[in-house]
Amino acid sequence: MINSGKLAGRTVFITGASRGIGKAIALKVAKDGANVVVAAKTAQPHPKLPGTIYSACEEIEKAGGKGLPCIVDIRDETAVQKAVDEAVQKFGGIDILVNNASAISLTATEDTDMKRYDLMHNINTRGTFLVSKLCLPHLKKSKHAHIINLSPPLSMNPMWFKNHVAYTMAKYGMSMCVLGMHEEFKPFNIGVNALWPKTAIHTAAIEMLTGAESKAFSRKPEIMADAAYAILTQDPKTCTGNFFVDEKVLAEAGVTDLTQYAFVPENHDKLMPDFFLDENIPLLTGATGPTLAPKPESSSSTSKVEAEGEVAKLFKKIEGSISPDTVQKTQAVFAFNVTGDEAGKWYIDLKNGSGCCGRGDPPEKPDATLSMDSKNFFSMFTGKMKPATAYMMGKLKVQGNLQQALKLEKLMSSLKAKL
Repeated sequence: MINSGKLAGRTVFITGASRGIGKAIALKVAKDGANVVVAAKTAQPHPKLPGTIYSACEEIEKAGGKGLPCIVDIRDETAVQKAVDEAVQKFGGIDILVNNASAISLTATEDTDMKRYDLMHNINTRGTFLVSKLCLPHLKKSKHAHIINLSPPLSMNPMWFKNHVAYTMAKYGMSMCVLGMHEEFKPFNIGVNALWPKTAIHTAAIEMLTGAESKAFSRKPEIMADAAYAILTQDPKTCTGNFFVDEKVLAEAGVTDLTQYAFVPENHDKLMPDFFLDENIPLLTGATGPTLAPKPESSSSTSKVEAEGEVAKLFKKIEGSISPDTVQKTQAVFAFNVTGDEAGKWYIDLKNGSGCCGRGDPPEKPDATLSMDSKNFFSMFTGKMKPATAYMMGKLKVQGNLQQALKLEKLMSSLKAKL
């Protein structure tokens, strides 16, 4: 999306802007010549996540904007107020606020410790409310005041709650801020909107959560940056109270070719749908497709896997697809708790020797234990459902190393070719 220059000289306060979607938005508005306040915690390089508030500001300056790095934990009211004061002192005011900072834990109620619960609610809901509250006096003075929260449309469909109720509550808190502040701030001509992606967006933080494999079926953060820009350049008097989805925003702005945003262009029509969007329910619930019945096996076999039942037949296929190369690249032991019609315990050892699989518990402590219904098990191992999607939708429960669990994608690809 081409920059119009409409945000030249405007001051944009962005939380969590040292990397990911926040930084992508920062660089987009910087191309207009905007002033950007990078309010984030990362002042020193993170061992696993690239970018700091200082490196982000360097990129902002190179893009044509002016940057102000502020060390901010948005749970700390004093730190937020200090950053707001510094922004006003340096740039003369604040025109736009982007509430991007967020914490995520896709865990069930029993698996969510209260420290993680408090973190999500203090950053997502309370942090959004706090930063909006402290920026408000300055937004009231602006002639082009906008607030964008990176949060989803509000839907009471239970499927968005049942698998990670704590996270959903925290994200919906951000959306409720949009719902209420839109009405509250209308007399001050402040536009308040939400923005959410139609498909998965791959960032360094998401890679830590789901593994590098999900990148091939995700979009770049730039799609969210372009959508945010399209919103922020509109008149805040009329553009307010919306729960925008990136694809629709860009379509209305005349951007029809979204292939440019896919990390792997040839996968542009195979992207993982994001959750919280009711329009994505058919894609998510229908992702399993019909169960594939494995091909019949020969009666003469010395396999460690007994050929009885569909799960057993599938494991025989898995056994035949294991290679030394798979073991070398994976280096993990997986345990499977299969429920439903063919309940039982299984394992795949892709760490020792030339690899093996079988019924029962693995020969050593597993790196990851995966629990799922037998029908979903077939769908995942025959390429009808991606592990990351299964995990996000609660069809796959993982104990242990999540990144190792998602490495099974490669094994599934090789297995699919044999079925």
